Amino acid sequence: MYETQILQLDLVGIAQSGQCFRMTEIENGVQLIAKGKFLQVQDLGNHWFRFQCTQQEYEDVWKEYFDLNTDYTQYTTSILKRDRFLQQAAVYGAGLRILNQEPFEMLISFIISQRKSIPAIRTAVELLSKTFGSPIETEQGTVWTFPTAQQLAKADLEELKSCGLGYRAGYVLDAAQKVANGQLDLEHFRNQTDEYLLAQLQTVSGVGIKVASCVALFGYHRLKALPIDVWMERVIEKVYKGKWPKSYQKYAGVLQQYMFYYARCPECDFLKEKQSTSAKTK
Repeated sequence: MYETQILQLDLVGIAQSGQCFRMTEIENGVQLIAKGKFLQVQDLGNHWFRFQCTQQEYEDVWKEYFDLNTDYTQYTTSILKRDRFLQQAAVYGAGLRILNQEPFEMLISFIISQRKSIPAIRTAVELLSKTFGSPIETEQGTVWTFPTAQQLAKADLEELKSCGLGYRAGYVLDAAQKVANGQLDLEHFRNQTDEYLLAQLQTVSGVGIKVASCVALFGYHRLKALPIDVWMERVIEKVYKGKWPKSYQKYAGVLQQYMFYYARCPECDFLKEKQSTSAKTK
């Protein structure tokens, strides 16, 4: 195991933020399956964390995965001082980070996410992994990696539907087959523009701008990507009078995470307030 001090990391907040569906809460921390590995991380208090892995694995895999080389104060200081909603959201969401996840996993996960709650998405993704992924033996028992495009491309629709995918099964199979046969080169997209990336992702059946934006943000770390779901629609309409502030575009994806996380919490009363309390931004 490896212990280290990290000033900006909220494990539970990240697990609940809707960007990762294979991270679950445990006592004082989380456990996850990512990058073909299983990991448990515990919050020891006073910004100290225990990673159940070697220091080498932490440096090689998890430091980048949790985006720990980035100082998130550069994003919070970009928030307009008169924007009470986002100021409070950033405080509430302190420690949230944009994970560096696998593009294929994000593509399939967010295709599945359409019209599903976060718990339902987790269940479907877990069933998909258990059915088509590869086993990993851990001290906690057997877990399964997220399936590769080649593993999923061999599935039939009934097998996929049995994982709770419903009408999304055809979309998942289309995506897996396009990636497996090279028609959709996800690695090639890493060096392309945001516009090109979003356009190419939307060539997959069932992928619209919202899903493409989620994949761009959480799978490619494109911080200008702005996924708009029903919660963000409410925020933009009620807090920003129907228009996303242009001054926030550079870090839109990070600021969106603060907004999304805060808007769903019981402490947030901005969406219940009248128009007169809206943030005044350009």
